Amino acid sequence: MAADRDRFSTATRIRALGEQAAARVYRAQNRRLRRPVRRSRLTGRAALLALVIGTLIVALAYPLREYVSQRSEIGDERRKAEEARERVEELRDEKARWQDPAYVEQQARRHLHYVRPGETGYILPDPPGGTEGDEDDPLHTRGAPANRPWYDNLWDGIDKADRAAPLTR
Repeated sequence: MAADRDRFSTATRIRALGEQAAARVYRAQNRRLRRPVRRSRLTGRAALLALVIGTLIVALAYPLREYVSQRSEIGDERRKAEEARERVEELRDEKARWQDPAYVEQQARRHLHYVRPGETGYILPDPPGGTEGDEDDPLHTRGAPANRPWYDNLWDGIDKADRAAPLTR
C-alpha cells in the first residue's frame, strides 16, 4: 500500500508531469535540430552577380543605343549619297543634251519662240482660263506663262517695274 501511496502522491505526480514536460521539450528540440536551417535564397554571391550584371546593362545601354542610331544615320546618308549620284547622272545627261546644237535649237524654238530665217512664226492667244506654263520645264520662270513669247514677258516686266517706281526729278 505504501507503493500505491507513492504512486498517487502529489510529489510523484508533479515529478511525472515534469518528466513528461521535459520529454516533450527534448522531442521538440530534436525536431527543430533535424529540420534543415532555412537559409535565404539570395546569397552574397548571387547579390554580387546581380549587381555586376545590372551595372553592365546600365553601362552598355547608352553605347548600344548610340550604335543603333549611328547605323540608322549611316543608312540615311548612304541613301542620300545614292540619290545625289542619280541626280549627278541626270545632270550629266542634261548637260550632254545641251551640247547638241539640235537640242539647243529645239529648246529655243519651244521656249523662246525662235524661228529660222524664212519661216513665219505664229503665236496663238491663250484660250480662256489658260493655264500657267509647265512647272517641270527648266526654262519656266515663275509668274511668266511658258506659252507666251519671251519678249512679251520682258515688256510686262518692264511695265511692272515702271509702275512700281515712278521717276522723280
